Amino acid sequence: MSDRITLTGLAVTACHGVLDFEKRIPHSFVLDISLEADLGPAGRSDDLEASLSYADVAARAVEVCSGEPVDLIETLAERVADACLAWEIVEAVDVTVHKPHAPAGVAFTPSTGALAGPSVSVRREQRRRVVVAMGTNLGRRVATLRAALDSLRALEGFEVTQVSPLVETDPVGGVAQPDYLNAVVVGVTRLAPGHLIRELHRIEADHGRVRGERWGARTLDLDVVTLGEAGREDEIVLADERDGVQAGAADASWSPLALPHPRAHERAFVLVPWAQAAPWMAVRTPDGVLPLLDAVQRVDASGVRRGPSWDDDDHIDLEEGLT
Repeated sequence: MSDRITLTGLAVTACHGVLDFEKRIPHSFVLDISLEADLGPAGRSDDLEASLSYADVAARAVEVCSGEPVDLIETLAERVADACLAWEIVEAVDVTVHKPHAPAGVAFTPSTGALAGPSVSVRREQRRRVVVAMGTNLGRRVATLRAALDSLRALEGFEVTQVSPLVETDPVGGVAQPDYLNAVVVGVTRLAPGHLIRELHRIEADHGRVRGERWGARTLDLDVVTLGEAGREDEIVLADERDGVQAGAADASWSPLALPHPRAHERAFVLVPWAQAAPWMAVRTPDGVLPLLDAVQRVDASGVRRGPSWDDDDHIDLEEGLT
């Protein structure tokens, strides 16, 4: 991610330091903040709501620095970084805290283009739990899912931690088509929601996915089930203007997204493999957050069967699958 919002030379007066008088008498700090963020949608739309106001970033940093005194500028940098990561489009942040008048007992001489005095720099990256549901019912199904899994493992900013066994499932939605192979991948990602779904759409397209009939047969389907853990502070909850459908548009740079996936709690082909991969997790439902294993008990799983091994291979032709 090369998109950045950068604030340089943010001047703050606050009370921080090891010495008693530093906690009583305000003194100067200077902050440099650089945020890696998903700015593509804002750049294309010219919509402030799709971006992050640098005024808001500055105000949040000043608020943090004006809070409870701390001994170390390391702690101050850490708190500013945590505050910046609270915005959902921020993927990573670099924070430098300068203390130009630090009582160090020595003199500091400014160098060209730099402040005199000590400073501390930290880099922190977003780390949200992510669940991705995979499905296919055309072509070499196992090979396709294996390749998609390899693509996820190669995706910068995405770490695969658990992978479910494959399950074979009856198609849903009323469209006549072959049976599916499904799996669930659990991981940790720093990617912002929109950035993540665009990368999944790219992987789908790389494997021949064409978005046509809703709930129709497909070479590869990758859905974000949840980003952040249900019921925890890092859970991302987003409404989709298009009725919660994680669907691509003619312009692949615009990717509507609803989180958590609005129908995951009622889909056995998602819940069953998800529970096999990460049974300790929870799922958000209209009735609130439920343990994943409890949610599995609430759905009809009769259409979900044990699938082939990840090492196997098979081929489903659309016409053959319908006979």
